[in-house]
Amino acid sequence: MLKFIEKLLSEFRSCFTRTRTYEWFLVIISSLLLGDGCKVSKEARYMPGVKKLCQESEDSSKPQFIHGHMFGGIGAAIGNHLNSFCIPLDLTIQDGLKETASWIGANLSSSMTHVVQMVRNGHAIAQTFAEDVYFALDRYFLTVPLLEELRDLNAASPYHLDVITRAKTNCTAYLKPEKEALPHRGRPRKKGDAVRLKELFTSRQQDFVKATVSMYGKEQAVEYLSQNLLWGMKLYQELQFVLVRYGSVTSILVSTDLELSPTLIIEAYAHRFKIECMFRELKQQIHGFSYHFWNSKLPKLNKYKKKSDPDPLKAVRKEDQKSVLLAIDAIERFVLCSEISMGLIQMIALKPTFVEMIAKNRYLRTSCEGRVSEATVIEYLRKHFFRLLSLNCHSYISRLILSMQEPDFEESEAA
Repeated sequence: MLKFIEKLLSEFRSCFTRTRTYEWFLVIISSLLLGDGCKVSKEARYMPGVKKLCQESEDSSKPQFIHGHMFGGIGAAIGNHLNSFCIPLDLTIQDGLKETASWIGANLSSSMTHVVQMVRNGHAIAQTFAEDVYFALDRYFLTVPLLEELRDLNAASPYHLDVITRAKTNCTAYLKPEKEALPHRGRPRKKGDAVRLKELFTSRQQDFVKATVSMYGKEQAVEYLSQNLLWGMKLYQELQFVLVRYGSVTSILVSTDLELSPTLIIEAYAHRFKIECMFRELKQQIHGFSYHFWNSKLPKLNKYKKKSDPDPLKAVRKEDQKSVLLAIDAIERFVLCSEISMGLIQMIALKPTFVEMIAKNRYLRTSCEGRVSEATVIEYLRKHFFRLLSLNCHSYISRLILSMQEPDFEESEAA
């Protein structure tokens, strides 16, 4: 196992930036990216980027408002039919740092929202992979700015990014305008009659198609109805809407790819929850958001700040801006190292030989059934890491650790 880890880590010796980490994942990447936002609570009063955030959660244990960082995360779905993960590719702070863009000469417009940044980062990953990819997002991201940005990016690049997301239950779309037999004065119509998608579950019940798809690790019988409609106020872009029903659950999925199979849309969106599992493991097992980088050059955080109040970063003096940027860079580098650690652990968990090893040497209350979790891998490495070092004493990792250890007290005394 140590040789496997060393082989992967050897790709990071020459450089340590987020752009180069994409090359490491090329060997295992699929054509499905997963994206979501993650809000991290921080109590620091002198940490850059900390602001008041609203948590849209139905969990009563979470407060409605917190102070912290808003991260935008993108990962790739990897694995097989037995075990799959969302391996992290990009995690950056996407809110609260607009003022710092002017410090480094970047032109960050006020329209550069969290949604727009997510689609830009996803499109950049598609260009790095040099292939067309699909990007699964939750219903928060189905907005006109996202579709406009995606259209402009795809028009100016050889490799395209298509979004698969979910629509709200009260979503209204439009039919294509009918061609008029006789021309008349005025501009042509941009949309046809309105269609309330929720009503199609009853009005077109006989048109639903039965199919069996792979959802959440098992085969699921579903019924679906696919139709291309126009959506977006003043945009009216043609999208593929897939109405899905299984059991008592109904859902409306959306794809910017008009020719993608409806069953593939259902299966792709069913993988979206894996990025939320990745965020949970990154917080609880890796502690990837447990950074404490603050800067005394910043003004003290005002927890009662109003939206109309100026950005506190504007009060930073010019000679102190570099120091604040270094604190931001330290935060993102800390998270980057956590991403790499999470990726290593997930790749180990996908190895069949490791699954067999765990089944023989460790008792699990719940049978793993051919798969193991990130927590299981971490627990195994915690107990056996030094034994693995002794078995591979000539490996690069072993020699690096030994070279950084202090000499034994008795040996230094004898010298």
